[in-house]
Amino acid sequence: MLNTARLVANLKASDLERSIAFYEGTLGLSLIGRREVLPGHEEVLFQAGGAVLCIERGTPSAGGQTPVSFEVDDIESAVEGLRQRRVEFEEYDLPSLKTVGGIATVGTLSAAWFKDPDGTLLALISEA
Repeated sequence: MLNTARLVANLKASDLERSIAFYEGTLGLSLIGRREVLPGHEEVLFQAGGAVLCIERGTPSAGGQTPVSFEVDDIESAVEGLRQRRVEFEEYDLPSLKTVGGIATVGTLSAAWFKDPDGTLLALISEA
């Protein structure tokens, strides 16, 4: 039933202009729309592959979870490209998770984590 539905991921941001600069300017996502869904309730939409990232004005939730992951073919190149755009990647040295150059092996995946301007933890993932 939903196999042809377009996936929409929703995030909150305290400053939409700053989020547009990051998601469009730094990450390179295409801004596809900006709308006010209710009076005073504005959101922006970005194209991300076959999915849509919807960012609405609000208080971002804390908690260290990764609500959005970007699946890429070559994680090393993606990390390097984002570093050139001044994205800082998280480094972990835990018993169950260790990054090397910002990239960890997690089961059959390689993963790298970084934060948006509001501190929301995002990830790059690829098949290891």
